[in-house]
Parts: sequence; C-alpha cells; structure tokens
Amino acid sequence: MTGATAIVMVDLQNMYLEQDKRDGFGWPPIWRFEEVVDECRQLLEAGRAAGMPIIYTRNVTRPDAADATPSMRRLLAQSADPTESTPLARAESWSSEILDKVTPQPGDIVINKLRWDAFHYTELEAILRNLGVSRLIVAGLQTNVCVETTTRTAMMRNFEVAVPEDAVSTDGERLHYNALDAMRVLYVEVAPWRELTATGATWDRAFTTPNYGRS
Repeated sequence: MTGATAIVMVDLQNMYLEQDKRDGFGWPPIWRFEEVVDECRQLLEAGRAAGMPIIYTRNVTRPDAADATPSMRRLLAQSADPTESTPLARAESWSSEILDKVTPQPGDIVINKLRWDAFHYTELEAILRNLGVSRLIVAGLQTNVCVETTTRTAMMRNFEVAVPEDAVSTDGERLHYNALDAMRVLYVEVAPWRELTATGATWDRAFTTPNYGRS
C-alpha cells in the first residue's frame, strides 16, 4: 500500500494561532486544535517511517487580496484595517508558515494554494502522478472547507481517498462531523489514521457499511 499512498497535509499554518484576527470575522477557534495538530504530527512521523511521500499545502494570498475569492474580498472590505487584521495568510509572512509542531522535514514537499481546493491552479496532481501515487490520505484543516474540497477533487481525478477523522478539524464540532458524513457518502474512507496506515488496510468500509454516512 505505502508505495502508492501519499499524505496531503492541508494548511497547518500559524494563522490558526491568531485567534484575535479570526474573531474579527466571526470565526470561532478550531475544535480540538491542539489534539488534532498532535495527531497530525504522529501521522506524519508514521508516514515518513513507511516511506510515504508527504505533501504540505499552504493557503496564501497577495497583500492586496487581488487573488482572493469575491466573498473573502467582501469580508476584507468590511475590516477597519484589512492589511493588519485579516485572518488570511500573506505569502512570506509568519502567518503563512507551517506550525512548528509539524514543520516539514527534508524530502517533504510544500505547495502554495490560493483556494480551498489544493488541486486548483497548483502543481499537486503533476507531483502525485510523477510519484506514482494512487491513494491519498488528506488530513489537516479545515474538515468542511479545504479538506473536503480537496478530497472531492481528488476523487474526480481518480485517486482513492481517505480522511483520518482524528487528524482533521474545523471551527465547530457539528461542522466537523457533518463534513465527515458528506465525504462518507461519496465513498471516502473515514477512519482513525492508525487504521488507514495499517499494513494491508483495504479502505473498504465505505462499500461494506450499510447507509455509510447517511445517519
């Protein structure tokens, strides 16, 4: 399994430590943030030990937000000081950097993205194809935004996809679980990361569990 499996670690960035900026946009703290970051750290260590390619994404934007979505530009326009108070990570800023607890190691790959989808206008697919990857473990932040959007696109591009339920989170418990169920319905394998990375893991519960995700 491991030769064809990569870990895509989504947006574990310092911007999530700047809750004062998130508060200004009505975004609550990430649910179980510290626990999930630690699970991501352990997942990354296990993946490296197994020889899995590790690919990080960073969500970044220009200082003038010219590359942001219309909705984000509208939010920024309502800010008294959009250059200082924005929760968006500016490229090359401290906010955009990967959290120290899960810092990339030699051999890991880091790509920048402008949207929720890690495939959108990025080199991600070309990298995965070059590495011979057919299976993805998509972890990180946020479950219902960048993780789910990236997962949907990966399936549309014929990758087999799993999401470790203990190594993803978002700004609310209900949003987190609703997003996991939405992915289950699409036949994404959702399970603790230790099960997903176990030797011989078949990733078949979506096909063998009645009403998977439809509770």
